[in-house]
Amino acid sequence: MHIEAQTQGDTAILHLSGRFDFSAHRDFREAYQAPLELADCKQLTIDFSQVEYVDSSALGMLLLLKEKAAVSGKSVVLSNCTGFVLEVFQVVNFQQLFQMI
Repeated sequence: MHIEAQTQGDTAILHLSGRFDFSAHRDFREAYQAPLELADCKQLTIDFSQVEYVDSSALGMLLLLKEKAAVSGKSVVLSNCTGFVLEVFQVVNFQQLFQMI
C-alpha cells in the first residue's frame, strides 16, 4: 500500500492506494502519527478512493486510530469508500462508528 499525506486547514488527509492489510501496519501508523501530534489538526480524513481491498487487520488499525484520535480530541472521517471496501465497512457497521463521506 502507498500513502500520501496532505493538510488542508485543520484537516490531515491520508490518501491510501492498493491493498490495506496487515503489511501496511507500520506505514499507516507512521502516516497518522504526525497529524495526531499537531495541535492545529482537528480531523483526520482517510481517503479510500484508490483502495481495492481491506482485511480485518485494516479494520483494527482504523479502530485503533479512532481511539488515539479521540484521546487527542480529533475526529476520523472515512471518505470515498466504494466497491468492496464500502461493502466490508457496511457489514461491520463502520457507519455507526465513523463519519463516512
